[in-house]
Amino acid sequence: MSSSEGGAAGPDPAATSDDDHLEDDLLEAAAAAESGFDGPQAGDDDLVDVAALVAERDEYRDTLLRLKADFDNFKKRSAREAGDVRERAAESLVEKLLVVLDACDAAMGHGAPDVEPIAKMLLEVLGRDGLERMEPEGQPFDPNQHEAVLHEPGDDGESIVVDVLRTGYVLKGRVLRPAMVKVRG
Repeated sequence: MSSSEGGAAGPDPAATSDDDHLEDDLLEAAAAAESGFDGPQAGDDDLVDVAALVAERDEYRDTLLRLKADFDNFKKRSAREAGDVRERAAESLVEKLLVVLDACDAAMGHGAPDVEPIAKMLLEVLGRDGLERMEPEGQPFDPNQHEAVLHEPGDDGESIVVDVLRTGYVLKGRVLRPAMVKVRG
């Protein structure tokens, strides 16, 4: 075959290598057949122990099942940790925005009604993500939700919130910022 007919000037080295391996395999198979090798016979010492194979298979299966369970637990833990990171990031952002809500409350307290729609909209948006405003006035004092900064004597023994000095907020059931309150009692 000329180089103009087949395109290549010589034999392909990769094809030659594969052909050599194939020839070697065929020669080995032929030699085994000529020597009379028929594989292990019943009663041979080389006979594979079926019980050992079953035990090995079961061991590999148990290992695989343990690895699968470990991986499933890893995926669940990773998803939970990623959710926790997202929640902490959202909580951090909401905490930073509380300053804006405080400024809106102060502006409305000083007679600036134009700020009210902005404050309302911001509370609405944050409310969709779980932010709730505390309304503790008239409620019993709870040190887990309120920070008492003023105290006035009262008649009975129970402490009651009589005035809110700074609004407190709850995010998804957790106190994000306790309310600063004046307490009677």
